[in-house]
Amino acid sequence: MVRREFYTYIMSNIRNSVLYVGMTGNLEGRVRQHKEKEINGFTKKYNITKLVYFEVYQTPMEAIYREKQIKRWRREKKVWLINLLNAEWLDLSVEWKRR
Repeated sequence: MVRREFYTYIMSNIRNSVLYVGMTGNLEGRVRQHKEKEINGFTKKYNITKLVYFEVYQTPMEAIYREKQIKRWRREKKVWLINLLNAEWLDLSVEWKRR
C-alpha cells in the first residue's frame, strides 16, 4: 500500500508582505505551480513565489482542518508560526534542490 502525505503550507512574496495559506497532496508540484504562475488568482496577482512554512499530515482531512485554522489567524500569529521554524524566511523549496 502506498502511503500518501498531505501538506498545509504558507507562501509569501519576495518582500514577505503578503501571506498565502494552502493545502495540497503534492507540495513540490503545487509550489512549482505558484512559482510559474500557472493558475490565475491570488498567488499570481500578488507574486507569491516563496515557500516559507509547511506541515505534513497523514490524511487530507487533517491538512484541510489545519489550513482552515491557520487561515483564521491574524497575520501576527502566522508570522509567529513561520518564525518558529524558519526565522530567516528562507524559500524552503530552494533548500530542497540543494539536497
